[in-house]
Amino acid sequence: HTIKGDAAMCKVDLGVRIAHPIETLLARAREGQLLFSDLLAEVVLLAMDRLEQATEALALGKPMTPFKLPELVGGLETLAAMPQERIEEHGALVIENVTGYKPIQSSKLLRPRALAAPRSAENIATDLRFFHDLALQFEARSPLFKGRAGRLLRLAVDTNAAAGKPVDPYQLEAAIYMHDVGMMFLPEAVWLKVGRLSDEEKLMLHHHPQQGAGLLARMDGWQDAATMVEQHHEMPDGGGYPRGLKEEEIVPGAKIIAIVDAFEAVTLKHSHRGQGRSLLRAIAEINACDNQFAPEWIGPFNTVIRKIAESGPL
Repeated sequence: HTIKGDAAMCKVDLGVRIAHPIETLLARAREGQLLFSDLLAEVVLLAMDRLEQATEALALGKPMTPFKLPELVGGLETLAAMPQERIEEHGALVIENVTGYKPIQSSKLLRPRALAAPRSAENIATDLRFFHDLALQFEARSPLFKGRAGRLLRLAVDTNAAAGKPVDPYQLEAAIYMHDVGMMFLPEAVWLKVGRLSDEEKLMLHHHPQQGAGLLARMDGWQDAATMVEQHHEMPDGGGYPRGLKEEEIVPGAKIIAIVDAFEAVTLKHSHRGQGRSLLRAIAEINACDNQFAPEWIGPFNTVIRKIAESGPL
């Protein structure tokens, strides 16, 4: 994640093109879609070595032809989409095309963990109460945040429902509670700062989604919520953080959270104008930021806001 995100922020296209298919391979391995072998590990290490060598050569103004980067990138992209039965064969071909060395295909596989047993409703409810308690701890940091988790949850759940519930409601609820928990690990001087952040402060801020996601990922059954939390500051145009993902790479739940989170922030900014006017200004700003939010979710969100405006305050 860090390699691709840093490369995207620094506009190093080569780093993004190498890291993206590797991320796809590792994600497939985590999800049990393929078995990770010694040979596949060699492909990943080769790609990282080549990226480091190419970066050094670029900095020194040296040619990058010897590194055979087109062959590497093309091979990785093809490998990322390969079915399990062809992974070993194509992985060996990538290594041979890039290095000239034909490796011995390994039969040693690193098998993924067995899938966890289905979780009971009681366990899910217990976890959600824990996540909610953490969200309340975050709310306690400022009087302005009082009731924030409940407002965000209502908006997110209703927006998801307006679109036909494509996102699992439990995973979405967990992500709403946990998406800003990482902010509590930042110095208050950073996350409550009114003026412009320094570069160092921006790096600290950009890391907070991964902290909340990391907590969720370490608990059985909440991987989808972890992904939503990690991606909730990504943007369709690739200008978000922490990884610089683009629209098709961002999960729907993260897109919902991005919208409702921004709406809450803008509503708070205009709260001195009164409920009706702050609501109007907030929805106007959200609809004007077409490059910041997923367009397919703006329609369902607008539907929810219209109903809220007709029925009363949040």
